Amino acid sequence: MKENSKKALKEKYKNKVTVGGVYCVKCSENKNIWLRSTTDMQSSKNRFAFSVSTKTFPEACMIEAWNQFGPPAFSFEILEEIQKKEVQTEQEFSEDVATLLEIWTETLKARKGENEFGAKK
Repeated sequence: MKENSKKALKEKYKNKVTVGGVYCVKCSENKNIWLRSTTDMQSSKNRFAFSVSTKTFPEACMIEAWNQFGPPAFSFEILEEIQKKEVQTEQEFSEDVATLLEIWTETLKARKGENEFGAKK
């Protein structure tokens, strides 16, 4: 790889915008919702897409529904995204994402009743 290419790739990586937030994985057949948070939304989205394409369940807690209904019954939905600020540390950003998960957990509990979904970071 040429030195200019390496330098450009390093610069691109340094300037990469970090987006985290809250998302859910839904099963359309049994209406289960698994609420999750992440500090890297694109990676979580890619991981889910890979699970669907390879027909492997994304998490152990979903295995029963995954085996019963199959990958087509599952969807990935972004509920809210936040962008990491330049002055924020990774820890501060992670705490903001965790707070966002708490807010969404309470919101969904109020809408759907007690714990019809699994919230997890």
